[in-house]
Amino acid sequence: MQIFAYPRPSQVPGWRKFCGTAGFLAINSLSPVNPELLFVLALLATCVGLFIANKPRMDVVGLLVLVILPVSGVLTVPETLAGFSDANVLLIAALFVIGAGLARTGIAHQLSDWLIRKSGSSESRLLILLMLTVAALGSVMSSTGVVAIFIPVALSLAERLKIPPGRLMMPLCFAGLMSGMLTLVATPPNMVVDSALTQAGFAGFGFFSFTPIGLVVLALGVGYMLIVRHRLGSKAKPKTTPRGRRKLIDFIRGYELAGREHRVRILPGSRLVGHTLRELEPRRNHGANVVAIERMGRFRKELQYPSADTELRVGDVLLIDAPAGDVQALAELQRTSGLETLPLSGSYFTDQSREVGMAEIIVPPDSSLIGKSILELGFRRNHGVNVIGMRRGSIAQKGTFLEEKLRLGDTLLVIGPWKAIRQLQSQASDFLVLNLPTEVDQVAPALSQAPYALLSLAVMVFLMVTGFVPNVIAALIGCLLMGVFRCIDMEAAYKSIHWPILLLIVGVMPFATALERTGGITLAVDTLLGVFGSASPHVLLGSLFVLTAAIGLFISNTATAVLMAPIALNTAAQLGASPYPFAMTVALAASAAFMTPISSPVNTLVMGPGQYRFSDFVKVGVPFTLLVLIICVVLIPILFPLY
Repeated sequence: MQIFAYPRPSQVPGWRKFCGTAGFLAINSLSPVNPELLFVLALLATCVGLFIANKPRMDVVGLLVLVILPVSGVLTVPETLAGFSDANVLLIAALFVIGAGLARTGIAHQLSDWLIRKSGSSESRLLILLMLTVAALGSVMSSTGVVAIFIPVALSLAERLKIPPGRLMMPLCFAGLMSGMLTLVATPPNMVVDSALTQAGFAGFGFFSFTPIGLVVLALGVGYMLIVRHRLGSKAKPKTTPRGRRKLIDFIRGYELAGREHRVRILPGSRLVGHTLRELEPRRNHGANVVAIERMGRFRKELQYPSADTELRVGDVLLIDAPAGDVQALAELQRTSGLETLPLSGSYFTDQSREVGMAEIIVPPDSSLIGKSILELGFRRNHGVNVIGMRRGSIAQKGTFLEEKLRLGDTLLVIGPWKAIRQLQSQASDFLVLNLPTEVDQVAPALSQAPYALLSLAVMVFLMVTGFVPNVIAALIGCLLMGVFRCIDMEAAYKSIHWPILLLIVGVMPFATALERTGGITLAVDTLLGVFGSASPHVLLGSLFVLTAAIGLFISNTATAVLMAPIALNTAAQLGASPYPFAMTVALAASAAFMTPISSPVNTLVMGPGQYRFSDFVKVGVPFTLLVLIICVVLIPILFPLY
């Protein structure tokens, strides 16, 4: 495995020919009339303007480029569509699937739960742990996805600590961007630059080539945010809660469920052991509705949803709903049946919201439910959910509502596994699903497969680090393992791929070929060398960083990397220097998209929740970008020698 020991340019077959071609194009580009170059530059400027305006969408602009370049005769059809066969495009798609597998198995959410436990009431500790967790997770999955997962976590933490959300949103955003500097697969710009290296005949970067610089930037970023966090969100006005989808806690209040939840363990010698719920009939005899059972699985304690034939075991922990009028009957059951009362956290099992869901349903006209009681209908048997609440008009029914005959317009609150909750939406003839809580967006449908998801991720990283197979094959193996272990299904895999990003990359890639063909890249290199060529290598790398970061102010960091990678390699070719420091500079500068809210989707995501203005990113992002520039100019020549 090569991390820093790269071959010299003279040792690479075809490098001298590549340099000679660059020189020929430099002469050709000086021709007074070069209509093709003017056309390509005009098309590029138009695309940049459309990217800034975001009209039409960036992926649509990419498709327009794929049409215009071959029609104009600048490139052939195979040259224009070459991006679809690029290994790194497939690698990026595979990494979207890997990231979705980590989310679906609850690994990302478990990290957030750990963060909540460890942070306590310390804002500084919370900020440090938040940034380190996001950066670590973002180094192996989409930073945009990671930030999206952690936004609600950060908002709830800010509410708990009574601090402005802006104090956490900007650190969250910066950590997501810095995660792209930690590994080769952390962000598309890294893989775009790596692809440019391999196409020029060089060995690509290693999996951890970015890590030393990325760790320094991350440490600096954490310290920087600890200093400037007090300037974030302090002027933001309190944000009123918008009306819309409700949370579980809203259902609990609306149906007056507080105080009805109980959690008990079956002790050895209990008379319940070995009996089924059908035999015991706890709901009819004691008013105790067994919502779920905590039972030890293969790797950890799992939440199971009982049927009438579920047999109770020693050590089972029962989650029980008992209407207020039946509390005494439940207490008697506990005394006589060998049950131990356990403490509760949250309100009405909200601590189980990743596995236990709720939904509000309404009885429509001509429903077969009208005139029947809930006990008669057998909701658990037919739909896999329990009815725990009923409202008639605006009044929540209490006590013996299970025996009430249903009427038109009655609303029922049901509880059960999220999979069963979603399936209720197909039962339109009997009832209509009125509301699903916002927690449905955080569900981990393959929670029990989390160990296998970690195994799949470990196999992929191991193959990438050792170089046994190409990176794209390692990622595909990871995807296949995720599928074999049922961490993700095909439908979810296809949905997880961010197709607009892929179309943007494929659409912008032909510009590099078109600019090289028409002499545009060499003209840019000559201009760069004409201004900074006589300066020290550090100044040249710094100017390349500034140029890349400046372009990244207006277009996505992926598109920036596509455009700047060939300029970096041609600059190295004309100097007779190693291409690695120049390529690394472009990759890191493309990820340093800290200065505006439109530089990266990550920035755009946090702008609303953090209640930021455009100037907030400028004030905080510009100084930090300058610090990253200094780090890169100092460390890159040391880790990647110029000659």
